[in-house]
Amino acid sequence: MELHHSKHHQTYVTNYNAALEKLKAAVANNDASAIVQLGPALKFNGGGHINHALFWKMLNKNGGKPSDDLSNAIKASFGSLDKLKDELTAASVGIQGSGWGWLGYDPKSKSLKIATTANQDPLFETTGLKPLFGIDVWEHAYYLQYKNVRPNYVKAIYDIMNWNYINELYAKAKSS
Repeated sequence: MELHHSKHHQTYVTNYNAALEKLKAAVANNDASAIVQLGPALKFNGGGHINHALFWKMLNKNGGKPSDDLSNAIKASFGSLDKLKDELTAASVGIQGSGWGWLGYDPKSKSLKIATTANQDPLFETTGLKPLFGIDVWEHAYYLQYKNVRPNYVKAIYDIMNWNYINELYAKAKSS
């Protein structure tokens, strides 16, 4: 994970900042074509930063357990924590190529949902779901330790879920 954090996440930040500088110049020059062309770089690198900034906080080997409120929501939406993990695992392992598996809060239905996003697409900005827990299933996230065995990585990541942070995200999502 250290390489993942120091190299991959940093690259998204560096490239996002470079795209922002180009955007600033394009806006100053009223260059609509250049502004539009920067959209994919801003989405990809900005999304990479958004996702990873959350990801690091969502992991902690001493991360507690789901709050009573979140446990009740998990039971209401999935039946049990194990069933939530089964559904999130299936969705995350099933992503073709690169992307993210997510547990999110749906403010419209006031329930928990499983979703996936492609590449570095951020959850809220692309689906309207508020992220509670994300699993980065880009190979760079797990290849050094798990080679090409994504299911083993996904299974292991549940052991380091930072429930304390996830509980905070859930309380905040419900109240907004």
